[in-house]
Amino acid sequence: MRRRKAAKERPPAGPALPQSPGIGDMEDLFRDTEIKQIRVSLLGWYGLNRRDLPWRQPEDDVEKRAYRVWVSEVMLQQTRVQTVIQYFERWMNKWPTIRHLSEASMEEVNEMWAGLGYYRRARYLFEGAKMIVSEGCQFPKTVSSLRKVPGIGEYTAGAIGSIAFKEVVPVVDGNVVRVISRLKAISANPKDSITVKKFWELAAQLVDPFEPGDFNQALMELGATVCTPSSPSCSSCPVSDQCRALSISRHDSSVSVTDYPVKVVKVKQRHDFSAACVLEIMGDKEIPHNHQADSKFLLVKRPDEGLLAGLWEFPSVLLHGETDMVNRREAMDQFLNKHFRINPRKTCNIVLREHLGEFVHVFTHIRLKIYVELLVIHPKGGMDLFRKQDNEALPWKFVDSMAISGMGLTSSVKKVYTMVEKFKQQKASYSSAPAKKRNRRT
Repeated sequence: MRRRKAAKERPPAGPALPQSPGIGDMEDLFRDTEIKQIRVSLLGWYGLNRRDLPWRQPEDDVEKRAYRVWVSEVMLQQTRVQTVIQYFERWMNKWPTIRHLSEASMEEVNEMWAGLGYYRRARYLFEGAKMIVSEGCQFPKTVSSLRKVPGIGEYTAGAIGSIAFKEVVPVVDGNVVRVISRLKAISANPKDSITVKKFWELAAQLVDPFEPGDFNQALMELGATVCTPSSPSCSSCPVSDQCRALSISRHDSSVSVTDYPVKVVKVKQRHDFSAACVLEIMGDKEIPHNHQADSKFLLVKRPDEGLLAGLWEFPSVLLHGETDMVNRREAMDQFLNKHFRINPRKTCNIVLREHLGEFVHVFTHIRLKIYVELLVIHPKGGMDLFRKQDNEALPWKFVDSMAISGMGLTSSVKKVYTMVEKFKQQKASYSSAPAKKRNRRT
């Protein structure tokens, strides 16, 4: 159900799959009779079985159709269809045309994207929309011109070109690689650059010249719903008669359809550690342990380049490996003092400082362990302590609890704040409990 672009990786470990003469040869292209049969069967199947998805709704305006295809295809990269549906509908309600998107802000786009992950995709969509509008607002109509737009690679250009503009070009995503690997019983490493190039050549052979968009969607749909990674429904596959992997498996019990495409060795995840501090600043009218309107939380903006670029988060610092609480707090104190002149011993009174726990957040190649603490302070100089500083190198802002709940924050930042809310609820529940009950717990 996920679409993944092929990427270069190390060759797979272990022996190659058994092959019959001529089977799995990357130079072995589809025969004309195979091409005709696959086109007819696949398009017929798609007409009866295509899923009703919002980006497939009829649209007479070709440029609006191209915009919708673009947004949906970018969202579908690395993300499940069911997750994308609600994001796509919200996006289109807010920015129904490319011009609407170009007039947004990067912060608005990030908030709308929050939770989808791989935030660079959102940035490229926004930058691409601004570029297209600035050059006359005419949507590029060919693969060659689409490739000039930031973030539009070979796959996305092929999808937009074929689906919106009926250009006879192929698309190759993870679903297409899987289907073609099985149709041709290809035992070569699917991540190798030479193999990837051959997949594009084979996909280009198959594209229907009259219905290129429908055919490409049908090929991807087949991989997503029938020719799945671990449980393919070969009995209901419209192109099973042309599937060499299925033919081989019927004659050799040691071979399975799921042996194709060949599994590759995954890149080992890097293990990182960070400390996140939810810094709550009490105003002059604040009463300890109560929630008042002038209590604020500090958010800082990540750099415009790199992981989670340009997104808001609670102050955090990377750690040198797994460290104890004393060292984590020392690292955080140095960070707060450097950027905000917050020194627990000099510039503020600590109302509460509590370690709330830790959790692991997984990125593509990074396994990040996040330690979370809540630090409630009362600045000796009041809020003016922050206003006097020049923090252009590290953008920041104050938000209250209501604002945080409505912001489009990343899933990991939301999890951090959920831990804070849970702690406060437990603390309030304990404080309001009768004295006898509290004593029993101690």
